[in-house]
Amino acid sequence: MNKLTQQQKLDQSLSLTPAQIQAIKMLELTGLELEARIERELEENPALEENDEAPQQEGSDDEATSSDSDDQDWELGEYATEDDIPDYKLRELQERQSVREEIPFAAGAPSLDEYLMEQLALVTPLEGTRREIARYIIGNIDDDGYLTRSVEEIEDDLLFKAGLSVTPEEIAELIRLVKTLDPAGIGARDLRESLLLQIERLPANALHREAQRMIEHHYEDFVNKRFDRLCAALGVSEERLSELYAFISHLSPKPAGGYGDDSEGRFMHITPDFIVTERDGELLISLVGERDLPPLRLSPTYLALLEQHKDQRDGSRQSREAMTFLRHKVEQARWFIDAIHQREETLRKTMTAIVEHQRAFFLTGEVSALRPMILKDIAEATGLDISTISRVSNSKSVQTDYGVYMLKFFFGEGILNDEGESVSTREVREALAELIAGEDKRQPLSDEQLTQLLAARGYPIARRTVAKYREQLRLPVARLRREL
Repeated sequence: MNKLTQQQKLDQSLSLTPAQIQAIKMLELTGLELEARIERELEENPALEENDEAPQQEGSDDEATSSDSDDQDWELGEYATEDDIPDYKLRELQERQSVREEIPFAAGAPSLDEYLMEQLALVTPLEGTRREIARYIIGNIDDDGYLTRSVEEIEDDLLFKAGLSVTPEEIAELIRLVKTLDPAGIGARDLRESLLLQIERLPANALHREAQRMIEHHYEDFVNKRFDRLCAALGVSEERLSELYAFISHLSPKPAGGYGDDSEGRFMHITPDFIVTERDGELLISLVGERDLPPLRLSPTYLALLEQHKDQRDGSRQSREAMTFLRHKVEQARWFIDAIHQREETLRKTMTAIVEHQRAFFLTGEVSALRPMILKDIAEATGLDISTISRVSNSKSVQTDYGVYMLKFFFGEGILNDEGESVSTREVREALAELIAGEDKRQPLSDEQLTQLLAARGYPIARRTVAKYREQLRLPVARLRREL
């Protein structure tokens, strides 16, 4: 028989307060996400409101935020005529305005699913269950345009998820029809089938027939670039095989690219969270959208109600419940305001430390100027935790005089070159990419040869490290880089 016993145990555990959780979540938000988050909080929490009495223009400790586009008329008003305005002042105002440009309006193009459903409805009747089957098939086409689920898997999904009992023949017929739609190659199981579907749409000629035969019967030799085998199997010369490869290279490996939802990607651009500009050798940092955020405060009405209910200690149950509600909402609003201020301070500290560490890059824009930098370096410089620096760097971006970069771009380990100096691994990868881009494609450089060439440039790294960097650059091995 089990006995009940009591024992004491001492252990350590870390539990986050609601305020800390709030601050962590706020830290991960981008500028645009923060604006939406503030709007939602204002709607949901009546104890939080915009502070209309706050001054519209406040001084900032940051030199880069000492003026705003709202001050443009005042700034230009200092000068008698337009001709008197210094070039640097016009350039500064133009740059500030360009940062605030709205995202260009993109016409609402139909999604890929809608586009395919419209086409399918023109070639076959879509009613009732048949329409649901078609919608499910098209919904399973991935972003690249491939349908990787088998007929049996789709049949099971329809039965268990949608409660539809259908035959494999019905599913197979609709899949076959989907493969006849535009864009060519859509709905294929893999790249091989997609290429064949695209070739079938083209006019029949000798080149297309040979390419079709190569893909259909010698696909493994094709993808592995076994040129000698292909020439022998197809009975063609190297020149003709080169023409076949050139033709196939113009086919789309991602048939869904550029259609529907993907078209919206052409209008997307990164809205930076920071701006770092150089003025007379000095780097100025500003937090984008900081002045656009509405000033917040605790609702005076709710604070008064809270004080009123505090005096009613022996009140009714309804009064105590009201007191609990008021206290909860006020505390929530206070945590939210504190989290926004803490977020701003953390972002400033982190960006300032990054700029100081990578000063040479922000002044020149040269990748070779990047210094080795890890999360620990910035954590030590700011006094913040490594996890905090990680959250900031993973989701934020900065606009520089040389382009927009994600903060994680500036992080990377280093190696010692021949002169004993520490250089960024990004610089080594750039050198590797340059060597591969300039190689003879008929005789590509092996990893061993690349290792020797990098060593000659002053980057003594191992062959396995070269292979790792090459894979990070998404470059294939020498054999697969070979061209005729």
